[in-house]
Amino acid sequence: VIRCRAAVAWAVGKPLSVEEVEVAPPKAGEVRIKIVATGICRTDDHILEGCFPNVVFPVIPGHEGAGIVESVGEGVTSVKPGDKVIPLCLPQCGECSFCLNPESNYCLKSHVSEPQNLLPDKTSRFTCKGKQIHHFLWVSTFAEYTVIPEYAVAKIDAAAPLDKVCLLGCGFPTGYGAAINTAEVKPGSTCAVFGIGGVGLSVVMGCKAAGASRIIAVDINKDKFAKAKELGATECISPGDFKKPIQEVLTEITGHGVDYSFEVIGHADTMTAALASCNMNTGVCVMVGVPASGSVISIDPMLLLSGRTWKGTLLGDWKMRDCIPKLVSSYLEKKFNSDLLITHTLPIAKVNEGFELLRTGK
Repeated sequence: VIRCRAAVAWAVGKPLSVEEVEVAPPKAGEVRIKIVATGICRTDDHILEGCFPNVVFPVIPGHEGAGIVESVGEGVTSVKPGDKVIPLCLPQCGECSFCLNPESNYCLKSHVSEPQNLLPDKTSRFTCKGKQIHHFLWVSTFAEYTVIPEYAVAKIDAAAPLDKVCLLGCGFPTGYGAAINTAEVKPGSTCAVFGIGGVGLSVVMGCKAAGASRIIAVDINKDKFAKAKELGATECISPGDFKKPIQEVLTEITGHGVDYSFEVIGHADTMTAALASCNMNTGVCVMVGVPASGSVISIDPMLLLSGRTWKGTLLGDWKMRDCIPKLVSSYLEKKFNSDLLITHTLPIAKVNEGFELLRTGK
């Protein structure tokens, strides 16, 4: 058993509490990882607000990390102690019908099909003050050590800087892949990105990499515009500057609407606005933002009957165990610069300050 620090969420609406926790050794098919760095993703905030489904408290959040294998359980062959790895919040068991489908990146072991609050044997590896602490998406990267099933771990290049590539665990591949894989943005096309936080900026980078000629960033926080332009946005607009709905503004300035639109906020009203802002016949709208549990969207069916395509994306449509190591290699080859997404670096003791920075759009 390893004793270490972890940021524990004891209840909904309470700040995280940095505690000493005990982390049990890995059982068969499991890997214990020393987490070196973790990003804070909006999804972690959704847990604290109580609007992420099926989470059981107390829980150790965090799902965007990178670390080093400390030990492995019986039967583990794909990683060994000392390997650099990224834990995967979307597993790839390699055996279910979705994993066997080359066009799918979903896995039936994922949280949407069966809760990942406990490891597959229905027990936890975390305890604190004599209480069982739950896992989050099996990864729980807000702990200095964590235990994860082998099929939710990807071995990466030994040269990768863990404090930078931790972003490749969730936020960056979700946005970048939404443009490249889900929308399949074509060269010379026009794109609109609603919401330019870390994931939205990754969408902007994906649109640029795909050769889009016009990338319009849409956000109410104008402080984000400079970074969006640095990463490839050709123009930035704020809905607050117009008297008419933003979809009408986008349709006017592009002629018939954009070729591709991306909603990276998770609000029902911006999802319908993003759909209406892409052109009525061949436009593609991708939902990237996660709405609050229980949200419902009502739309005019004519928005789709005329030919538009409305798609969702799950972690950018990457098969995670196969693709994350390749993305890390692309990062090392400087094919994209996700380092520009990093705004602050804090010690785990200041994790709540990190959430404040996230909530204030900084």
